[in-house]
Amino acid sequence: MSANSPDRSSAAAPRALELSVVIPTFKEALNVEPLLAKLAAALTGVTWQAIFVDDDSPDGTAAVVKRVAATDPRVMCLHRVGRRGLAGAVIEGVMASAAPFVAVIDGDMQHDETLLPKMLGLLKADRADLVVGSRYLATGASGASALGQTREAGSRLANWLGRKVLHAEVTDPMSGFFMMRRELIEAVAPKLATSGFKVLFDIMASQPNPPRYIELPYQFRARVAGESKLDNGVVVQYLGLLIAKLSLDLISPRFLMFALVGASGVVVHLAILRSLLAHGFAAAQLTAALGAMTSNYLINNAVTYRDKRKRGLSLLVGYLKFVVLCSVPLAANVAVATMVYERGPTWWVAGVAGAVVAAVWNYVTTSRAVW
Repeated sequence: MSANSPDRSSAAAPRALELSVVIPTFKEALNVEPLLAKLAAALTGVTWQAIFVDDDSPDGTAAVVKRVAATDPRVMCLHRVGRRGLAGAVIEGVMASAAPFVAVIDGDMQHDETLLPKMLGLLKADRADLVVGSRYLATGASGASALGQTREAGSRLANWLGRKVLHAEVTDPMSGFFMMRRELIEAVAPKLATSGFKVLFDIMASQPNPPRYIELPYQFRARVAGESKLDNGVVVQYLGLLIAKLSLDLISPRFLMFALVGASGVVVHLAILRSLLAHGFAAAQLTAALGAMTSNYLINNAVTYRDKRKRGLSLLVGYLKFVVLCSVPLAANVAVATMVYERGPTWWVAGVAGAVVAAVWNYVTTSRAVW
């Protein structure tokens, strides 16, 4: 080697990646750069990357992330099109990581990023497999106070139910702020529900052996920009997930939600049937079936398939497909119900019998062709 040749062996080797911070986003364009600044300040001395997983936000969140990523190699964007859901976004972000440890933090800056170094230190010291940021260990005012009284009460109830299913005294199994070894998530990824918001609970419940966990208190902050993605549909999804875990994943959460919606459709069906009996049973049963189909479609679109929710013209097109597919067993529905009604005086038994005939067909066909 000549005296003027660079000594490549003396060049500093790049440091191995230690931590991936997965940030699921939807309409968080205003929060991207402030959050990155906070992460950079908190993770001084750590080799980290931020993986934003954006569900095709209409406010251009993905474009903001990509603009930053063009000059900052620590930042990457997974821009998802045609699918939504925080749980699915987290799973995809983790699967894209090569770091031994992954953290999940919201893009709304309500979580305390200054806890990340302590979380990482506990994992690297092998004191835990999972470190959870808990809203319910904070001293003084409630760590979850930024949720508001109603949502905080609902969150506490959800946590209580989660502890019963997990058989673990974790105070915040619904937390969206945690860090763990990447391989623990990868090992159970095929079992995880991609819809819903309660991904930590799902990860913990899916482990073949209970993970060692430590909880750290933090104060849940008020949102500064953007808007909350939580609504009442999340409650139904969570209940479906709880039941699925109690069944050892033999029943999918989506099927359970579809069944719950179907049960509400039975109530709609019977109400319409009862009100129209004076016009003849067959006509009343037909009208009731159509009314229940309409109700089921709208609720399923809002809750069961919220990650694939249809709007505008696609909502109408989806409804027409739903009605056509559900009309295939409609003749059998009416025939069975009429037969039962003619053999006995109990009208509601006849109505239920007809509704049950079409249930399985409706789930299988609409899940494939409509959503």
